[in-house]
Amino acid sequence: MRVVTYNVHKCRGLDGRTSAARIAEVLAEVNADVIALQEMLEHQAEAIAAGLDLAYVLGENRRYRGHAYGNVVLSRFPIRSMRNYDLSVHGREQRGCLRADLQVEGAVLHVFNVHLGTAYIERRLQGRKLLAPELLNDVALERPRIVLGDFNEWTRGLATRLLRQHLQSVDVRLHLQRSRTYPGVLPFLHLDHIYYDPALHLERLALWRTRKALLASDHLPLVGEFRWERTAAA
Repeated sequence: MRVVTYNVHKCRGLDGRTSAARIAEVLAEVNADVIALQEMLEHQAEAIAAGLDLAYVLGENRRYRGHAYGNVVLSRFPIRSMRNYDLSVHGREQRGCLRADLQVEGAVLHVFNVHLGTAYIERRLQGRKLLAPELLNDVALERPRIVLGDFNEWTRGLATRLLRQHLQSVDVRLHLQRSRTYPGVLPFLHLDHIYYDPALHLERLALWRTRKALLASDHLPLVGEFRWERTAAA
């Protein structure tokens, strides 16, 4: 199962051109089964999903120029249900976590698409919200869970420490021979993260660094290939 997280920056590329079609072309190259996008407008998500023939859901965090704006999950698998959680902190930009429950061969995969804030104290509060009983630690959830997105956390802050206590963490240094993912052209920060339950086994990780991807957004797609141990999930 191939999974990707990608902050598309409202589909605005480094050349100043806004193009959902170009983002769709990058995603077609990646050919993922599950796609988590951040900073996405609803009409852009609709166009990308139609172009890739994927199901999608959007978690609206705010309105932007009259359009719903937030996180998006696209999937080859049927999306059984979705829920958007408010992670906003007073005085800061509205943020959220989108949960999409995917039907994968008779089982459920919970995908959490996260976009945290840029301020240190803000992320501390959001980290606690993520691990609350009504969100990631909801006892009603089936397993496994995968949590991915733009965490805006380039140091080991509270959000990182809390998530690592509850989930496996992708160590980009083991797979990419580098510790940074952003910006795509010359990475000097590690903002994009993937966390997952033990039933999922990471087999490969790649930062999708093609010419088109380098131009399409200031982030690059972070792609993970997982094997799902169904007996462990059960």
